Amino acid sequence: MKIKPQPNLFEEFPVPGPTEWRQAAEESLNGAPFEKKLVTRSPEGIDIQPIYTRADAALAGGDWPGLPGYVRGASALGTRPAGWQVCQELPYGQPEEFNAALLQDLNRGQNAVNILLDIATRVGLDADEARPGEVGGCGLSLASLDDLLRALRGVNLAAVPVHVPAGVSALPLAALFMAALAEQGLKPSALRGGILADPFSEWLGRGTLPGGLESAYEDMAVLTDWASRAGSPLRTIGVAANHWADAGGSAVHELAFGISTGVDYLRAMAARRIVVSRAAPRFLFTFSTGSNFLMEVAKFRAARLLWARAVTAAGGTSASAKLVCHARTSLWNKTVRDPHVNLLRATTEAFAAVVGGCASLHVAPFDECYQVPDDFSRRLARNIQIILAEECQFGRVVDPAGGSWCVETLTRQLATKAWALFQEVERKGGMAEAIKAGFPQESVDRLAGERIAAVETRRDGIIGTNLQPNLKEKLPQVELPDYAALAARRARQVANYRLAQEPEHGAEVMQRLEGILGATAATRMKKLTEAFGHGATIGEVSKVLRAGRTDEATVKRVQIRRRSSPFEALRRRTDAALARTGARPKVFLANLGPRKQHAARADFSNGFFAAGGFEVASNKGFETPAAAATAARDSGAPIVVICSTDDNYPDTVPPLAGALKSGSIPLTVILAGLPATPELQQRFKAAGVDDFIHVRANCAQMLSRMLDQLGL
Repeated sequence: MKIKPQPNLFEEFPVPGPTEWRQAAEESLNGAPFEKKLVTRSPEGIDIQPIYTRADAALAGGDWPGLPGYVRGASALGTRPAGWQVCQELPYGQPEEFNAALLQDLNRGQNAVNILLDIATRVGLDADEARPGEVGGCGLSLASLDDLLRALRGVNLAAVPVHVPAGVSALPLAALFMAALAEQGLKPSALRGGILADPFSEWLGRGTLPGGLESAYEDMAVLTDWASRAGSPLRTIGVAANHWADAGGSAVHELAFGISTGVDYLRAMAARRIVVSRAAPRFLFTFSTGSNFLMEVAKFRAARLLWARAVTAAGGTSASAKLVCHARTSLWNKTVRDPHVNLLRATTEAFAAVVGGCASLHVAPFDECYQVPDDFSRRLARNIQIILAEECQFGRVVDPAGGSWCVETLTRQLATKAWALFQEVERKGGMAEAIKAGFPQESVDRLAGERIAAVETRRDGIIGTNLQPNLKEKLPQVELPDYAALAARRARQVANYRLAQEPEHGAEVMQRLEGILGATAATRMKKLTEAFGHGATIGEVSKVLRAGRTDEATVKRVQIRRRSSPFEALRRRTDAALARTGARPKVFLANLGPRKQHAARADFSNGFFAAGGFEVASNKGFETPAAAATAARDSGAPIVVICSTDDNYPDTVPPLAGALKSGSIPLTVILAGLPATPELQQRFKAAGVDDFIHVRANCAQMLSRMLDQLGL
């Protein structure tokens, strides 16, 4: 039977091209500039266009997933064979509480162990040597094999992969895990995942590096060589690029400084006779994933392209150049106020990471930035991943963003900008030298300052914080952990543990470590494993490994920030005033004329002051300045905002401001709107206006000054 072809009902309509579309768009703007209204400038310095076409989207790499370039994924099947790992952090300091949370979460959908360590463990210090707050305050504190066994009680290490960002303690921690495997009757090859050496992250986070880079590189090389020769699948080298994003940097900073760090580590391994093709497959990168969905998807794709280019340029094979990454939802954009909005932010971010092709993912609980997450918030965070995997089936789609003209274009633009910044770091002598000079830290600080200024001026709006705040919101009454007390308690535990050992037992431990620095990788690992089996601590082992080494030079630290912090600081001050006096600092709106004259600026003023936690008293408007002045004084508000039109201001502002200043208690007088000329501004100030609020004013700084004046 012959099938009759169906007519094309759209034949009579011409196919519009980009030129015709732009012309129609410009007509709809009624004379407003196209670039100003429809083109968005990103923190990366990339112009986000309102529409992309095939002409924009020349592919940045290989045409198919799994082909060199790896833009579309390191594997031809993406995450289809096993999905990505649900790899949630558990920020608990004591082994018992960590173990309880881990067992609960592994039985409810988590399928990887993610051990967030405290600072003391990551830099190889026993509790009595660490700074205040470095023990137990931000993660699990491990000193001995007994600690690790208690933390992992009931966990079969052969059944789930383990993810451990280990700073400069990766070698002793790997030996600690080998001792734990022996306790479970398992071979070293049974352990999967990564115990990741990453000295730069500790150097930048702490400002100093115990033992120095050379010692850290030596341990990294020993661990990598041992894993390679022992047939262990462990990844041993980590690059925590996410710290640059959490400090306020852009995707370009994260990519460039992450790749630069990786290249420095490759050079260090090559100098220790571990060639690029052996070292590169042992890397695991960690990237942050933020709320700019399309940019974040493009970032993961660009990272694979850049790493492949760097590895092959260094002499590695294309097979060794496949980047594998862990993703962590951003801390930069999370808020204490209206914290359940963090669930929406984290969902978008997790979606971007999965579409971008991460191998494992941590979704931060919504309360992470103001308390140690509880079972409820952990469950919600974990379920975001489970929904994406089981209900949305994203793990069954290979490169879901492939072919998107927008994503392909952004991938190419990001890769170009990041490679240029990477080359700038190379011209400075590599990442270590750039860190010593403060170049990456200052670059990120500069952009973070600009981004926070955009929040302070409310050009960058944060729902529930500087836009549409809820002044009746009741924050959870949480007991933040007393980190100093926790550190002191942990120090006593470790000290008591060591004192409980017989003197000859302690001597036996140290004897087992003799000659370790000159031993082969296999022998060194064997000796370390035996030492932990006989009671050695990470601090003792680290001292032996760093013998004769000095600490690395002090460098400018990377400051982790949250963009909402300026307004959260204001809200803490006004909330404290409410708790102390029963009232928030009050603002009276002196609305002049009928509603159509004052409504726009009254609404703006209400949002401006509410963002800082001020109580705003509005009204239907006053016919005369005298009536407005009387009502303002009767309100008891120390701050008065004059709201009307520019045309009315010359006649109404001088008498009203003068009346507000002439009483026994002069009031702070603010004018809503910025007068057009400096002369007019000066005239209003001479009449009694203290300041002007407008769309370009720095809201956070102005409100902070007003609270200072009020003594709050």
